[in-house]
Amino acid sequence: MRIRDLFTDRRPVFSFEFFPPKTDDGERKLVATVERLKELDPSFVSVTKTGGKPAEKTIELTARLKHEVGVEAMAHMTCATAGRVEMRRIFERIRDAGIENVLPLRGDPPADQPGFVRPTDGFDHACALVRFLKEGGFDFCLAGAAYPEKHPEAPSAAVDLENLKTKVDAGVDLLITQMFYRNADYFSFVSRARSIGIALPIVAGIMPITNVAQIERIAKLSGATIPADLQADLDRTRGDEAGAREVGIAYAIRQCRELLAGGAPGIHFYTLNQSPATSAILRELRRDHA
Repeated sequence: MRIRDLFTDRRPVFSFEFFPPKTDDGERKLVATVERLKELDPSFVSVTKTGGKPAEKTIELTARLKHEVGVEAMAHMTCATAGRVEMRRIFERIRDAGIENVLPLRGDPPADQPGFVRPTDGFDHACALVRFLKEGGFDFCLAGAAYPEKHPEAPSAAVDLENLKTKVDAGVDLLITQMFYRNADYFSFVSRARSIGIALPIVAGIMPITNVAQIERIAKLSGATIPADLQADLDRTRGDEAGAREVGIAYAIRQCRELLAGGAPGIHFYTLNQSPATSAILRELRRDHA
């Protein structure tokens, strides 16, 4: 199934994102987590490609979730460290594994590299990778990453939006946003995107809060702003993991309800490979849309 076909009716699309664990035992636990979450009928799941982990781990896990667990799956794939010959080999393997959905990304440079340097015969941006796939005859459904509060490397929100339009014009089929905690940022972003001709579904990316220090670190890296009222509630739970999780779940439920009521076509949950918080949130949302 191609994910773009899920947006043909008015039912919200719910999806989960995971990353490849470092060990075989970690992968077994993750597969068990996805099997539990499958009871909530997710529209699809995605598997990231991050850091120095080989592309093969992402491909193998994505294929396993699709073919063994039986949930539609999308593979993230970065090009920060590989040229065209290697990327063609990787995408041929993705195609041969029966994976139909891909999220092409530039990705971060290696940890020991101070900034991004284009690989020899490689790509500067994700939009170039999208064009490569289209011109190379790969028939994937392509998702694109979007940033309601702008990409951390972009000089301005306006330039970031222009870059997104270039990626859309190159051939992506839907957009998934980076995590955010102020719904006004999402709605403003969608409005600005529509004003320059971006008509694709823009799925809202939500990361449920379960640990205060962890989410503050991730938000800083991604450029996401934590609203003052939410920060105050989190500050009161420092050292109380159960309390932080309760605050995070309640906030995410309110946030998702407002997003869906305001026209968001779906919610993409950044799970950090954990299921309890996401399960609690989605169960509530499923009741709203039963």
